[in-house]
Parts: sequence; C-alpha cells; structure tokens
Amino acid sequence: MAVYSLKRVQRLPISLDEAWDFFSSPLNLKEITPPYMGFHVTSDPAFLEKMYAGQIITYTVKPLLGIPLFWMTEITHVEDRKFFVDEQRVGPYSIWHHQHHFKSVPGGVEMTDLVHYKIPLGFLGDFANWLFIRRQLNEIFDYRWRKLEEMFGANAP
Repeated sequence: MAVYSLKRVQRLPISLDEAWDFFSSPLNLKEITPPYMGFHVTSDPAFLEKMYAGQIITYTVKPLLGIPLFWMTEITHVEDRKFFVDEQRVGPYSIWHHQHHFKSVPGGVEMTDLVHYKIPLGFLGDFANWLFIRRQLNEIFDYRWRKLEEMFGANAP
C-alpha cells in the first residue's frame, strides 16, 4: 500500500499575476481537464471566483467507463501568488494532496505541481495504479500542459 507522487514543472510566457489569476479561480479547472473526464463543478459559483483557505469545492468526474464520481476538495493552504494546496475530502483516493507552486522566472512564470496520492483497496489499488491510474494521471497532466501552451504560448525550458 504505497503513497505515490507525481511532479510536473511547466514554464509559460505570462506574468506571475496572470498565472495566479487563472489558477486561483476554481472555475478555470474545467478548461484544462480532458473532455472525456466529464469534469463538472457542482459548487455554488458565487463562492468560486477566487480560492481561499478552507474553501470546499465539489465536482463530478468520469474517470472510468463514463461512470460519474463525486469529488470534494478543500483548499487547505493559500499563499498569494506563491502556492496553494488542494486536498480531497471525498472521492476516489485514500489520499490526494496537490500542491501548486508559482514563481517568476525570466520570460514568464514557472509552475510546479506536486501530487501525493494513495489508492484504496490495498494491493488491488496498487495493481490498479500500475495497470491504469498512473498512466491516466500522466495523460491528464499531459493534456493540461498542451492546453496551457495553446492558451498562453510555449516557453523554452
């Protein structure tokens, strides 16, 4: 029963303020999630303009065979224009802890995603991670990478 991690670093040719404005709005997550995931925010939009520590966000997603799953995350930490953390409260994982870090770099902004996750069901969960979950998470982050470059432009590494 392992805890897995996934790390992605991406640079975009936009300012730190532009990056923060986009990522600190939970409503923008749908734009960078693959359509097949059927991602839909179910929280009251009036409370989703900008994130804050303690914020609860609910979604439905369809990660497997088009079956809708309820997912609830809490934004547990926010340091303006530096980082925020979302943690799953209800959903498919035993643990989901996702850190989003932002920093200005020459020519734009560098964003780092660091995810720690654990699959339920013991060795069956570990097998599912090996069989398809890790690959699906990588595909989701690959899609996000491409979509962000389409939206904001590519930046040299």
